[in-house]
Amino acid sequence: MQNNQALPFNKENFKQIFSKKFLFVILVSIPAALLADFFNIPLAWFLGPMIITSVVTLAGIKTQMPKLILSSTLIILGLYIGNYIDENLFNQIHQWFWTSLIMLGYIIISVLVVSKYLEKYSNYDKKTSIFSAAPGALGPLMILAEDEKTDLSRVATSHLIRLIIIITVFPFFVDSFYISEEIKVSETVVKDQNSLELLILIFVSIILILIFDKLKIPAALLAGTLVASGVLQITELASYQLSPNIIDFSLLILGSSVGCRFADKTFPEIAKNALHSFVATLLLVFLGLVSAFVASLVIDKNFFTLLLSYCPGGIYEVAVIAIFFDLDPEFVSFHHIIRLLLILFIVPVILKMIQKKS
Repeated sequence: MQNNQALPFNKENFKQIFSKKFLFVILVSIPAALLADFFNIPLAWFLGPMIITSVVTLAGIKTQMPKLILSSTLIILGLYIGNYIDENLFNQIHQWFWTSLIMLGYIIISVLVVSKYLEKYSNYDKKTSIFSAAPGALGPLMILAEDEKTDLSRVATSHLIRLIIIITVFPFFVDSFYISEEIKVSETVVKDQNSLELLILIFVSIILILIFDKLKIPAALLAGTLVASGVLQITELASYQLSPNIIDFSLLILGSSVGCRFADKTFPEIAKNALHSFVATLLLVFLGLVSAFVASLVIDKNFFTLLLSYCPGGIYEVAVIAIFFDLDPEFVSFHHIIRLLLILFIVPVILKMIQKKS
């Protein structure tokens, strides 16, 4: 099989699994997760590894998250979220049109308002401001930014700082204000499940992931797995409930991968962009709050679920928060996939409008 962006099967990526850089990441992440868990930090197995790998990476120590390990973990998360998909869910989808429409307004206003702030106060040029202001979709945006000859370092740094702030603060916020009895990952696992059905789910998921990746559909790993889970479970062709115990491992890998993204960046570089990135994050969160409130008027959903759906964080990182707090992961994931698609459509349109105006 050829190398693929979503599922990179090649010799180099297999070698990364056995590299010293990855071994070091695991060796520092496990104690960090256990320490965070000891102090009852919410989402401990995500935040502990994320913080420690961010610190050591910024300190100049070489770290690496193998793409195959990360891709496999994201497929596991997709299958776990797929447990929530049933006919009941499809009966609600017609209501999601309005929440998706609100998402469209949220993105347009966010890009226009936040880019204006960054351009005026952080001395970013117009293009860099727009790419930095978009609420998420860092990977696809970096490709677009490179084509537009934009300052990639500033765009990446802005998004990474925002991601760290969102993912660190949101679990504490939910933990403080959400009803504690509701905060739990479902522990119901069906006994005597057919392992063949799990293999069918994985096989069909991989096929759809490859197709979605070829079609350039954002978040192909999650989208492909969710579609596979939904179709196979609704048609009763295959169904398999993964144990919630596997989530801790997934959280550790995903948290560590966030920290590893700071490779080739330094503490001074992060500090230089921190203030304006913090303000930009506050603006995006405020606009997300307003959007969640408006959405609550048109759909009967937990407000924290809506807030997480309009949260300007990474799709996979937000998905694990939804799983951990049992906040309708399938609803949240769907809206973040829609957000990615809308951002990829809206940002180029805004850029063209600005260039035409100039």
